[in-house]
Amino acid sequence: MSVDCVVEDARWGDIAALAQTATDAALDRLGLEPSVFEISILACDDTRIAALNEGFRGKPQSTNVLSWPSDERAAAIDGEMPLAPQPGPDNALGDIAIAFETCAKEADAAGKSLRDHTIHLLVHGTLHLLGFDHERDRDATLMEGLETEILGKLGLPDPYRD
Repeated sequence: MSVDCVVEDARWGDIAALAQTATDAALDRLGLEPSVFEISILACDDTRIAALNEGFRGKPQSTNVLSWPSDERAAAIDGEMPLAPQPGPDNALGDIAIAFETCAKEADAAGKSLRDHTIHLLVHGTLHLLGFDHERDRDATLMEGLETEILGKLGLPDPYRD
């Protein structure tokens, strides 16, 4: 997988390595060859992601992660698998933005390391780029199950279990 990381907030450190791990794991789980696809990641702060959230979603507050898929891949029926991307001349899956302060606060509140929480959110964002969502009940169950499985293969605990 080609992951292009733009780091606007130096507190992220070497997020590129975490991004590579997370995105490769998500694609591999879905039977997609990671080396064929591209994802762009913006590692920013809460101020930047709040502006993006307001501009794209009309919500003027920070959030942990945002994603912009390059194509619409969502399943028409709740709980079904989205359409898989096909390799072609443009193999960009889309863009992900992740905010430092919100991620750090969430990790602390959940008693998790920032590293583990960041990997989870990058897996989550990658699944969004692949057409997965959590707006409908069965879609949410499918997406959360995949996240749990992918993170488990990376040695991380189920993020949805208390």
